[in-house]
Amino acid sequence: MNYSSELKKFLTSQYIYSGARIALAIVIPSIILAQFGLLKEFFLFPLGTSFVGLTDQPGPYIRRRNTLLLSVVSFFLIALLASLLKEFPIAVYLQIIFFGFLFSMIGVYGMRLATFGSIALVVLSIFIDGHLTGEDIFKSSFIFFLGCLWFFIVFLIVSRLQPYKLAGQVVGENYLELADYLRIKAKYYTKNPDFDALLNQLISQQVKIKNHQEDTREIVFKTRKIVNESTTQSRILMLMFLNSIDLYDKLLTSENDYKKMNQTFGDTVLLQNIHDYLLVMADEITNLGISLQSGLPYKEITNFDNELKKIYDEFFDYRSKKFSSETLEDFMMMRQVLMRITEITDEVNTILKVNSQDKKLAKSLSSGLDYSKFLPKEEKLNFKVFLSNFSLKSGHFRHATRVTIALLIGYIVSQFEILGIGHSYWILITIIAILKPAYSTTKHRNLVRFFGTLAGAIIAYIILHFVDESTALLVILLVSMIICFSLLKSNYFWAVLFMTIYIFLSFNFLRPGNINLIFKDRLLDTAIGGIVTFLVAYFILPVWEHTQNLALMKKSSKSNLDYFRSVMDHFLDNEPDDQDFRLKRKNAIIDLANLSDNFQRMISDPKNQQRKLETVHQFVTTTHLITAYTASLSQYAKSGHEFPEIDFQNWKIRISAELLRTSSLLFQQDLDEQTRIESHIKPEDHVVDLLEKRKAELENQVISDERKFGVSHLTEIKNIKELLELINDVAKDQRKIIEEYLIHQSTTATQ
Repeated sequence: MNYSSELKKFLTSQYIYSGARIALAIVIPSIILAQFGLLKEFFLFPLGTSFVGLTDQPGPYIRRRNTLLLSVVSFFLIALLASLLKEFPIAVYLQIIFFGFLFSMIGVYGMRLATFGSIALVVLSIFIDGHLTGEDIFKSSFIFFLGCLWFFIVFLIVSRLQPYKLAGQVVGENYLELADYLRIKAKYYTKNPDFDALLNQLISQQVKIKNHQEDTREIVFKTRKIVNESTTQSRILMLMFLNSIDLYDKLLTSENDYKKMNQTFGDTVLLQNIHDYLLVMADEITNLGISLQSGLPYKEITNFDNELKKIYDEFFDYRSKKFSSETLEDFMMMRQVLMRITEITDEVNTILKVNSQDKKLAKSLSSGLDYSKFLPKEEKLNFKVFLSNFSLKSGHFRHATRVTIALLIGYIVSQFEILGIGHSYWILITIIAILKPAYSTTKHRNLVRFFGTLAGAIIAYIILHFVDESTALLVILLVSMIICFSLLKSNYFWAVLFMTIYIFLSFNFLRPGNINLIFKDRLLDTAIGGIVTFLVAYFILPVWEHTQNLALMKKSSKSNLDYFRSVMDHFLDNEPDDQDFRLKRKNAIIDLANLSDNFQRMISDPKNQQRKLETVHQFVTTTHLITAYTASLSQYAKSGHEFPEIDFQNWKIRISAELLRTSSLLFQQDLDEQTRIESHIKPEDHVVDLLEKRKAELENQVISDERKFGVSHLTEIKNIKELLELINDVAKDQRKIIEEYLIHQSTTATQ
């Protein structure tokens, strides 16, 4: 691992930038208040700032602004209402039920409002027993409101000063994830790799890339300054993102018969050189991503053309020694591998030229795409959508019910005098932070939260025992805040650890000498909240991942069929619709990532809920292969070359019929006999004859040492035929997997 690059990635990321902004917005006013001796009286000011800051999720400026405004008003009203009703027990319980359900259900409108809802419940938890507002409720609530408003003002100022900062960071993050994907791909070119483990790593990385691309699409395609302005910077950001999608497509298309390649070339220097070259390229892409995140100029280190030439020279040297009619197909395979690597190199070189801010390239940007069609689907703020989810079939409804019940139980437990808690807020906050719609996520966060809290509490205890200097404690507090807010999304354990440290230090500034009490209460509250969360998540309307399998399989099967047909239409149609192709490619990749993500979460479910785990894994694997092979096929389809030796029409009919058979099984539709017949059509290709003819020619002629860098027409049509055969074979395997899956499902249903 390159620790220098990892550190740079973190220090230039949107997470550290956001974390520093929130922390400074909290700490700077706190220092000023402390200088005037007002921090204890105005403690609710920085608290309001922190809550609103946490609702500021990456996205288009208008949506961020509107969510922050909603947060400022809502948090103030919740704090005021909760403080006014603290003396009325029945009203307190009604608040928990009403707000618990409302702010959990609001997640039907997307992750942005789901985050807002969670923080709103934290605000309710903080103010529900009135220990923060004191006697003057209106004054305390107004101070809290000013703190909320302060972060909104900070947001407006920063957005005005750096309008492209977030877009640059998320585009850069896309390149960092692509670099990691390329590093996994490079491992295929080592001797005797673990193919199954690498495939799982690739699928896992595809989930990350999909999530980043979805977030970036929303930010880039919905930010008016980027879409509508004609500035060089806005055009280049747009072009860099579009090129990152094309680069991912190129990486996805570099799917080969790695087992055969390793058997044939595993002992050669050539394979190791390819591995090293891909790692160098990954490092260069990483540096580019860091440059985009930081906004600093990028300087290319590697001359890819020279490095690629060395690999080709090694290939030709080895070819001159081993090439014959017997090894013809092996060298055709390797030449195709080198051609794919050359295409990736060309794509990277294009990206580097665009990033150099060549004005001619920037001003010529005109993709002709309707960006709105590429945006992630999001529910409109329509009350009918909200009402339509009032059903046990809705995952949002079930989650809202679980949250409400857990909060009620947590609050009731906090009132037991025998526990000597005296307050409820940290138990409720723990429940809100841990309890998520997916059981696997809840389980993971539960463990991480407890151990993170324990480790953070011990570290904070040691710090407060040995450090007396207030300035040093303030610096530690600020650093802990920044790291906590920076890691909340990416590494929850460390975020909780540093959160615990800064909370301990904050309470120490306000009430020195209470460290033992804080230590005991924090651990006890976290343990109680974790136990309540686990019991509710397991027993109250749980949503197990296996219940989502079939729906995700249906979507993935359909999108792969549409994607394959679109690619084949490129071979059969002289004027294909590029936007339609891009949309179908996007849908296939996203549906594959969603299916893979579902499977990964399913592994964390209880053993008795991991229904047909191996079968689902096989379906995920075959779906990945179909998507990857189809993407590889698309490179030939878009090349503009003609391949009359391939019977594309019958291949399209045959494979489409096979994929249709799988879809029909999944959707439980009757399959007509015509589709079954079409799946056995024999395409009339002329590749084998041409290959045999070429081998015969080699038997009777001297092997040429000519070093051409291109790929022969015979190599292209051979590879196209192999890809079509691979897609057909994998489609058959997938159909058999689904037949087994449905048989097991029907058997289980009758038991």
